[in-house]
Amino acid sequence: MKNDKLLQDLKQRENKARLGGGKTRIDKEHAKGKLTARERIDLLFDRNTFFEVGLLATHRCQNFGLQDKVIPGDGVITGFGLVDGRQVFVFAQDATVMGGSLGAAHGEKICSIMDMAIRSRSPIVGINDSAGARVQEGAESLAAYGKIFRKNVACSGVVPQISVIMGNCAGGAVYSPAMTDFTFMVENTSYMFITGPKVIKTVTGADINMLDLGGAKVHSEISGNCDFAVPNDTDCIKQVRRLLSFIPSNPDLAAPTVPPGDDLAPDPEIFYIMPENRKAAFDMHNIIDRLVDGGDLMEVKARYAKNIIVGLARIDGSTVGVIANQPYFLAGTLDSNASDKAARFIRFCDAFNIPLISLVDVPGYLPGIQHEYSGIIRHGAKMIYAYAEATVPKVTIIIRKAYGGAFQAMCSKELGADQVWAWPTAEVAVMGAEGAAEIVYAREIMNSNNPEEIRQQKIEEYREKFSNPYYATERLNVDAVIDPGWSRHFLKMTLKTLAHKKEAGPLRKHGNIPL
Repeated sequence: MKNDKLLQDLKQRENKARLGGGKTRIDKEHAKGKLTARERIDLLFDRNTFFEVGLLATHRCQNFGLQDKVIPGDGVITGFGLVDGRQVFVFAQDATVMGGSLGAAHGEKICSIMDMAIRSRSPIVGINDSAGARVQEGAESLAAYGKIFRKNVACSGVVPQISVIMGNCAGGAVYSPAMTDFTFMVENTSYMFITGPKVIKTVTGADINMLDLGGAKVHSEISGNCDFAVPNDTDCIKQVRRLLSFIPSNPDLAAPTVPPGDDLAPDPEIFYIMPENRKAAFDMHNIIDRLVDGGDLMEVKARYAKNIIVGLARIDGSTVGVIANQPYFLAGTLDSNASDKAARFIRFCDAFNIPLISLVDVPGYLPGIQHEYSGIIRHGAKMIYAYAEATVPKVTIIIRKAYGGAFQAMCSKELGADQVWAWPTAEVAVMGAEGAAEIVYAREIMNSNNPEEIRQQKIEEYREKFSNPYYATERLNVDAVIDPGWSRHFLKMTLKTLAHKKEAGPLRKHGNIPL
């Protein structure tokens, strides 16, 4: 029958398109330790929920012999499906089809699926594995990049954008992931760079391989371009699913909630994590673990700017963003990279209505000529701007040191925190008691018969009178000094109280965040 032939023809076309570049090229990808684009999509979505869009699309190039070739899907798979029951959109470049190179139809498919994500207000995941712009299509392939960049901007703050680098991502292509909210990379098989090793060798004479130039280690530890570095494709997709479980589909919806799993009982042990020596380092992760549900923190940029911790967690089953100084690295001081890392994360949380919990143990900005030259002023200003701009619920807990402008940058009361609490170990001051005493009591120390003894006395006097948390509480710079064991319980109650917080900003087109 005619209808049977039509269905048979459709199935043949679909099956051929789904083979991509064919078995030989698929085997080559597997030999590299990589999954194919379709295998990655199968892992991402709930079983039997993915619907593909543009399966039978192909290129339009009439030059260089391509007019006689069919390029299945034009080298990219696009569609939508469910992840843990929630709608998510995806594009996945297929390295088995002309190296996943981007042509006009390829770019149009990506832009179209991004438009669908915006209209349906659902997350978009981009799986990048491409040889770059398709040379045979010339200006049209470059124009496709420009269109994708503009869609990235249109999506920003409207739906979460997640980039997954699972192969090559070079040249102009790298700017799309850079504009998305989170970027994953796979160790040993994914790369990002503006110009490759060959060009660098020709232009500069430097000899470097692809991994050392733009691998996951480089971007997760040095450049900060990568938020999550994972060992293989399978783990990478699992972590993408995990990230999606923490974030809302759009600013108008709450993030998925889960049962908290405990009754938020007081935790008397948390206070004893703190060393009695004020100058001793400790791992802030140990405190975070006791404040969030199940000790489950999905840390962002964990290998980069380790002097500050940022990540997503839950309190009483609901998602929160955590920003915490890390005394284990650089004594928890703020530098340019830490400020950039925190500012970016704060703005994401604010865009998608995720409350912010700030844990403070900051002795100041990192001093030094090189840091001044690096632009620590403008980088530090980004963090201040991000906190002041944020209208989500903001709770700050001063764990230990809260000194100078760096404390303000960690979301003080004056910067817009809804609540600022201090543990009894907190010190709130312009600087440490040692430095302050040298200034305030300089004449007394200098004129004494025993300067060192007087200096130590004055340090303790200053600490007891002025840098203790009660002094700041009396002046309403701190809302309460709390028993550390009740911190988690108080966070739960306060976040419930602030759940419907509304704060309107000034009427303007947009602000101008520091460079």
